[in-house]
Amino acid sequence: MIVVFTGKICYSGKGESWKGSEVIYCTIIGGTTLGIEGRLVQVEVDISDGLPGIHMVGMLSSEVREAGERIKTALKNTGFSIPPKRITINLSPADIKKQGSSYDLPIAAAILANLGSFPMEQIKNKLLLGELGLDGSVKPVKGALPMVLEAKRFGIASCILPKENAKEGAIAEGIEVFGVDHIGQVCDFLNHKIIISPEMALPLERKKYMVDFSEVNGQKLLRRAAEIAAAGMHNFLMEGPPGSGKTMIAKRMPTILPFLTKKEQLELTKIYSAAGLLTEERLIWERPFRAPHHSATAISLVGGGAVPRPGEVTLAMKGILFLDELPEFSRSALEAMRQPLEDQSVVISRSKASYRFPAEFMLVGAMNPCKCGYYPDRERCNCREKDVISYQNRISRPFLDRMDIVVHTEQAEYSQISGNGKNESSALIRQRVEAAHQIQQKRYQKENIFYNSQIRPGQIEKFCQLKEGEKRFLEEIYKTFHLTGRGYFRILKVARTIADLEGSRDIKKQHISEALLLRQR
Repeated sequence: MIVVFTGKICYSGKGESWKGSEVIYCTIIGGTTLGIEGRLVQVEVDISDGLPGIHMVGMLSSEVREAGERIKTALKNTGFSIPPKRITINLSPADIKKQGSSYDLPIAAAILANLGSFPMEQIKNKLLLGELGLDGSVKPVKGALPMVLEAKRFGIASCILPKENAKEGAIAEGIEVFGVDHIGQVCDFLNHKIIISPEMALPLERKKYMVDFSEVNGQKLLRRAAEIAAAGMHNFLMEGPPGSGKTMIAKRMPTILPFLTKKEQLELTKIYSAAGLLTEERLIWERPFRAPHHSATAISLVGGGAVPRPGEVTLAMKGILFLDELPEFSRSALEAMRQPLEDQSVVISRSKASYRFPAEFMLVGAMNPCKCGYYPDRERCNCREKDVISYQNRISRPFLDRMDIVVHTEQAEYSQISGNGKNESSALIRQRVEAAHQIQQKRYQKENIFYNSQIRPGQIEKFCQLKEGEKRFLEEIYKTFHLTGRGYFRILKVARTIADLEGSRDIKKQHISEALLLRQR
């Protein structure tokens, strides 16, 4: 008999008693996330004679161990009668740490299948995820999309997810996703007493950016540097007095980057799902712009923690990580970013597993030249020379060496700020940036890179070939400015991007000269 209570389906227990030896063992597919990747977990439940109780094994975290009490109470409050038997639950593989609350629903369903509440065949080739409330309600979990994608990869036919995660799971496409909000609804669905239609992913809505480059008056050099940085995904540092437009430029840079491809949208959405930061049940359409406060720790920037989570370098994937007031960040936090800037990934090792987080982002930084911000204007700056040097030395030379473009900004003239002249819009700049990106994609289609900033030292000779005149010119620059090997390679990469923006196949002297200009503080 089924009764309805507060709008949810509950079972009175009649006809739902344990069927003895008919079914004593059941396996259901659950899931977990390791970093940002989904992993399938086999939930095995055995009911046998012995001391009554629920016993769980399989390298469990505290929140998973507590699932036994939640499930037992939820089933009781839903109207199911659990026999006084020994219930053994194993989460396999046993060498993976089980964390989170997504195992509640598959464990409860496996117990109910053992009790004969629905045919065992109905849960074959299905992924179940969800946390249970004490009233039997099914609550949302983090990382639904990575787990559904993993189920799809293994040929799982369908998924039963919390209603609030259903549209997120439907983003995967090619696998049926059913949303439920109560354990009783799951039983009714598996017994064919109710029909639940598969969820459909929400259509992509490309919204309009709230800012635009047309709002930036003056700052011709800054605008040019930002365009070159976007065209090659180069790291970009702006140094200058407060109010000179550094933050204004940085916030508008996502508007000139090409739109994300479908593959990039899915990859980015999966990261935000695993981090529990997916605010809309649809693919992320815009490139991220992350701007952490300067009090951020090394772990919050690169990722980590007791349960490794992605940091800002991963959340800025395919977009921009903006560090304002760069010298105010702790030295350890900035130094921790040096390896991700080179390798474009973060590997966090723990005793039981290693977690890899992607970190393909463009770093944009902004800093004042001194504590008061007005050096070298001695009419406004009273900082001592040693204080200026000390302030600038908060950023190590190896970190600065990883910035492809470094531009000193100046205060805009009054005529520039008050003028009514029309400035180029973000849409026009994006057209040139997209054309440069298309050139790079064609050039690197057989390589494991996408942008000029990703060219490895061993590929420089192949993709940044110079004629004899340009070689001699660059050699003179190398000796005159005492460049490091990294600085030499980065000037070549930026010169390659400038040539791409002009549609030039060859890197010329003017491209090298501009690249050098955009690197000198």
